[in-house]
Amino acid sequence: MKDIPSKTDILTWVKENPGKASKRDIARAFGVKGADRIELKKMIREMQADGTLKKGAGRKTYRGDGALPPVTMLEIAGETPDGDLMARPQTWEDEGEPPAIIVIEKKGDPALAKGDRLLARMTPSQTEEGLYEARMIKKIRHSERRALGVFRAEGSGGRLIPVDRKQDEMQIVDVGEAQDGELVEVVSLPGPRFGLKRANVVERLGDPGAARSVSLIAIHAHEIPNEFPESVVAEAAKAKPLTSLKGREDLRHLPLVTIDPADARDHDDAVCAHPDEDPGNEGGWVVWVAIADVAHYVRPGGALDREAKKRGNSTYFPDRVVPMLPEELSGDLCSLHEGVDRPCLAARMRLAPDGRMVGSTFHRGLMRSPASLTYEQAQAAWDGAPDEATGPLLEPALKPLYAAYEAAAKARDARAPLALDLPERRIELSPEGQVTSVRFRDRLEAHRLIEEFMILANVAAAETLEKKNRPLLYRVHEEPNPMKLDALREQVEESGYNLPKGQVLKTKHLNQLLDAAAGTPDAELINLSVLRAQTQAYYSPENFSHFGLNLRSYGHFTSPIRRYADLTVHRALIAAHGWGDARNPDGQTMEERDGLQKTAEHISMTERRSMEAERDTIDRYLSAYLADQVGAEFEGRVSGVARFGLFVKLDETGADGLVPVSSLGAEYFRYDEGRAALIGERSGKTITMGSKARVRLAEAAPLTGGLLFEVLEVEGFGKPARNAGRGGSPKRRVAKAKIKRAKAAKKARRR
Repeated sequence: MKDIPSKTDILTWVKENPGKASKRDIARAFGVKGADRIELKKMIREMQADGTLKKGAGRKTYRGDGALPPVTMLEIAGETPDGDLMARPQTWEDEGEPPAIIVIEKKGDPALAKGDRLLARMTPSQTEEGLYEARMIKKIRHSERRALGVFRAEGSGGRLIPVDRKQDEMQIVDVGEAQDGELVEVVSLPGPRFGLKRANVVERLGDPGAARSVSLIAIHAHEIPNEFPESVVAEAAKAKPLTSLKGREDLRHLPLVTIDPADARDHDDAVCAHPDEDPGNEGGWVVWVAIADVAHYVRPGGALDREAKKRGNSTYFPDRVVPMLPEELSGDLCSLHEGVDRPCLAARMRLAPDGRMVGSTFHRGLMRSPASLTYEQAQAAWDGAPDEATGPLLEPALKPLYAAYEAAAKARDARAPLALDLPERRIELSPEGQVTSVRFRDRLEAHRLIEEFMILANVAAAETLEKKNRPLLYRVHEEPNPMKLDALREQVEESGYNLPKGQVLKTKHLNQLLDAAAGTPDAELINLSVLRAQTQAYYSPENFSHFGLNLRSYGHFTSPIRRYADLTVHRALIAAHGWGDARNPDGQTMEERDGLQKTAEHISMTERRSMEAERDTIDRYLSAYLADQVGAEFEGRVSGVARFGLFVKLDETGADGLVPVSSLGAEYFRYDEGRAALIGERSGKTITMGSKARVRLAEAAPLTGGLLFEVLEVEGFGKPARNAGRGGSPKRRVAKAKIKRAKAAKKARRR
């Protein structure tokens, strides 16, 4: 007689055999016969009652909790960074997030895009736990793709002029109440394969020329959540200021000042420093970095937490911010305002005289900032021009901070992180939202001070959690791809610079290249080229180090108001130190630990989404700023080369525009992908990245952010030939003539 299997054995077998798990199948698999089957059925009923087993699609079969049936209706959710399609179940009744699903496409399958539905056969992945592989059985229907654009009325319908430069016009079938010239959102309809796609208007967004429409376009185009659900608003409204010291250290005696941009919308970090009194670290420093205790207000699993995780991060535009947390928290209770008590998590770091971090501890406390300073205020005070706010803080707060930073800078220089120097352009708007100027942001020593102390606190958080064997989300930046480095090497050689080959590339080698270009006209484009050669940073529960900062372990701890990754690190620290209320925990939970991989993938996606939306908005603002200068001439440099043309970045504003290859004259240009160059077939003259260029603005389209330039002159190439006639190079014309004669001779022979 065979023993009755355990519940664990049954659950494991059911998950490994989806679609075959009826009571009879289970009994046969474990050799249960006769009277023992009664006990087996009782065990299955118990597992069903406690939710461990669930009825499958056939109702006579079972599946494990959190498992998918063997045949499932799916919806395409998007793509991974590697281009693989990810899907989600059309329906999901279990608690928690559905498992990750990757769609395995085979030859002959119809093309799939985000929003498409399909019936698929599901199998658990053999390589990654919790991942399913889906193979298409049938595509159900085309997705309802949404698009933004300007509605142009034509008869009873109209057309959509899209805001996305990559999208074609669409025919509007159902106009609704949309008016000619309005910005609208449409949903596509099934239609013919060729010709204009059809669509219906589903939302009116107002005047596309209005200043606030610029960022609104990006919000809708990139599907960034912009409205908080009522449950989130209600939970935020219940939050109250914390004044109790229960379970906290009193840090209100520390001169923890916030130093932020003048237009900062929140203040989530404060710093102070003082000499280390430990005789074993003579000449060393103690640096405190206090961060808003967002975890106290945003508890795991609550409405605020779910929405913050969904958004992943705040998104910043020149005219507005789409916050991760409601204003009650981001702008008030979690913001370290001057003169008010605020809960915080603080890193206390001990620096040796040479700046090396020789120890760190974390503290959950209550702080009160004596001042909220701007970078300009702090720098002016250090440079000898304090004002009313910084004067009293110069001796107790600012001088020790700068002295500690001088030590930290020594360790930074010895570590040699990637020293990119890319000027940040700031778009200034009028009260009405119109662009008044585009200028470079000043890069002060105060910026570097705050940046270095934030990096040290992030390192301390990661190393502390590693010592306490507590999982966390790392900020990962892997080494550059060898192919990208080869391309970078060829590009910089075109400009007369060198990049070592045949050795393990380190940040110091890239810094030598950047130093060689510093102070020259090539500096910005060399920096851009080095930046483009880097891999995309992302979040991961596995530590693959941070190449750019040249750090072994690095997490994000310092901005929990605007990044969900930092909130997860705060919770991990709270759990690791045993802080918080056991009845209402605010530390890392088992569910959060188990879901770190999915969280990492999701917030890496939301970060890229926000970056793209912010970049698109800047492009549209720059295009609007230059729209009344069509015909004007500008100096710039070639910032990119493609088969269809080249991109030129203007020196003054940093705006990027396209020069179509067809406008370069009658000569045929061959694209050399390895060198990222356009080469004239007749003359052999070459256009590469970094070449100086003088261009004329031919077209500015604020709606799409597009700029079109005409080249007047390119360094090393001269003026494009405009009088050589059309029809391509002489070689190509001769070749075509030979082919034509050969065809005519062949016809004659046949006759």
